[in-house]
Amino acid sequence: MEWAAIICTLLLLVLATSISLDAAEYQSLQWTNSIGMKMVRIPPGKFQMGYSKTPLPKELTTSLPYREDGDYDEKPYHYVTISKSFYVSELEVTNQHYEQFDSDHKAVRGKLGFSIDDDEAVVFVSWYDAHSFCQWLSGVDNRTYRLPTEAEWEYAARSGSVTYFSTGDTVPKEYQKCQERSWYPGKLELCPTPKLTTGGTPANAFGLKDMVGNVEEWTLDWYDWYRADNVTDPTGPASGDFKVTRGGSHSTDLYYLRSANRLGTLPDDKSWFIGFRIVMEDPNPIVLEGDPYHKVTQQALQSQNLEPIKSTSIIQKNFNDTYDPSKPYFHGPLQYVNIPKDQLHLPFGHHNHDPAVCPCPNGDALAIWYSCWEESARELGIVYSRLERGTEQWDEPKIFWNAPDRNDHAPAMYIDSQGTMYHFNGLSAAATWGNLATVMRTSQDNGKSWSKGRIIFPEHGLKHMPVETTIQTHDGWLVLPTDATTAGEGATVLHFSQDNGSTWYDPGGFIRGIHGAVVQLKNGSLYALGRGNDINGHMAHSLSNDLGKSWTYSASPFPGIHGGQREILLRLREGQILFIGFANHPLPIVDSSNKTRSVVGLFAAISHDECETWSNRRLISDDGKGRTVETLDGQPFTMSYKRAEPLGYVSARQSPVDGLIHVITSRQHYQFNAKWLETYPPPPPPP
Repeated sequence: MEWAAIICTLLLLVLATSISLDAAEYQSLQWTNSIGMKMVRIPPGKFQMGYSKTPLPKELTTSLPYREDGDYDEKPYHYVTISKSFYVSELEVTNQHYEQFDSDHKAVRGKLGFSIDDDEAVVFVSWYDAHSFCQWLSGVDNRTYRLPTEAEWEYAARSGSVTYFSTGDTVPKEYQKCQERSWYPGKLELCPTPKLTTGGTPANAFGLKDMVGNVEEWTLDWYDWYRADNVTDPTGPASGDFKVTRGGSHSTDLYYLRSANRLGTLPDDKSWFIGFRIVMEDPNPIVLEGDPYHKVTQQALQSQNLEPIKSTSIIQKNFNDTYDPSKPYFHGPLQYVNIPKDQLHLPFGHHNHDPAVCPCPNGDALAIWYSCWEESARELGIVYSRLERGTEQWDEPKIFWNAPDRNDHAPAMYIDSQGTMYHFNGLSAAATWGNLATVMRTSQDNGKSWSKGRIIFPEHGLKHMPVETTIQTHDGWLVLPTDATTAGEGATVLHFSQDNGSTWYDPGGFIRGIHGAVVQLKNGSLYALGRGNDINGHMAHSLSNDLGKSWTYSASPFPGIHGGQREILLRLREGQILFIGFANHPLPIVDSSNKTRSVVGLFAAISHDECETWSNRRLISDDGKGRTVETLDGQPFTMSYKRAEPLGYVSARQSPVDGLIHVITSRQHYQFNAKWLETYPPPPPPP
């Protein structure tokens, strides 16, 4: 024991001078547990946690400028003390190790072609599975096993290095396993499914293998942003939405394999990207003396970015002193995407799209959307803005939902008759929108705070991208549309919940076209329209008389739409059904002078007979002579009596407070009432 203590002390002195150590020096500090896992003793020490070296080389950024300064959640870098020695498993937990605890896991070996053999890293395990494994092994060995804290993980991965990787500023080829962006389930023709065999690459200076790029590894910590404080033995916040994963994985850009990079997801998520390794607490730890740092409690990310609500009263006066619901009312456009130019960096991006709007019970309006630089990248997250009742300016955007380095595609919102607000979102296994699970949250206080995210459709696949047209049936069932693909054609499926979102079922039928908009008719049938998969150049009309089990299809009276556009259907409280879509070619309308003229762009139509006929088509426009307005991503267009917005995903909801209809596209916000929809547009203004 004395000789081991002397070796550990010498190693600590070497580590303090940031000199890398040879793995062979640690062989005498290893111990093998009862199930054959080799545990490596890691000495205490201090290290710099986070990102500080800028700019990143093009090899790591793949020439994407937004990556040059690293991720925002890697900063500020700070100094961390690990005060006691601890043991870490030399390798990631393998199928052979894990299945001694859970033999049922054998059923998912080879799922999607990943992790077939005994010595491959176990995948398709949640954080809870990994935690339970540690508890089981603690009982078997009568030792204390757990997942590593995030700080312990980075300390062990760096093993004395201050470079991007423990191998230096590059990752040698022998460590790389298809290090490119993965689509579901991968570009198999270009990148064969990699073997996840453990121990096949050289160890780092602490004697640990596969700390780079085999599979991501669960850590103990909830996710939060860093503070500048120097800390000792940090364990992250007390709670949160996401558990941190580290190390990057196969089928992932090299950028996400850096020692400083932080990833994460919901703790009940399972995918082919995530496994884990374990820590054993040292029964006779070496303790670092004279540590000046202190431990701080961090605040949960989601709570620190939602502003307080000024009022929760449902009974309030009208929108403003001039609004009279018995008269036509139109207001807009009002730009809600207002990201200051000096903040146009992660987590915000230049591409802002796919929104959802939800009027709150207190009369405010809440808008959410994704902000990113690339739609198919891991950096895509959900941001939000609020328009307080009676005001004329949307707040600056803030983070609403952002799983670390996951593509959070396809947000949707809904408010039920009891005032409960629902947030639905896709959760990618990694990058791209092709491998989404579906998450749900609720709010009872006008969107001030939200329940923890819960995965309601856990399989990462092609039927779980939420669509922004959630409804309730006559019986109070929630209906959530999601995009799907069937027989190579775009389609939408419906998911039903009879218990306010606790459980869901898919009746099995398909709406024709993606981004399907759905409404229930008075006779109980479901009527839907979708984008693409048109019939004779018109949007397909899908009708189901058995709550989504089967559908019939025919051509609707509306022109087909294309990429960058989304339609909407909405049952108004006055009884009519509202349709909003885009006319990409001249569309004839009738104005108040009883003359027919052609218009293009965003338009609305009303049905009084349950979608049999549609009357009073009119542009969603101020009907003026012409002025320049921004559309998707700031592209200019001229709004006038003959032209409305040409692009954008539409979301529309009617306020439960004053009956105003809130419509947002990918950049602009419009408000009008049912009376305005019923009124013919004015004739062209004089030249």
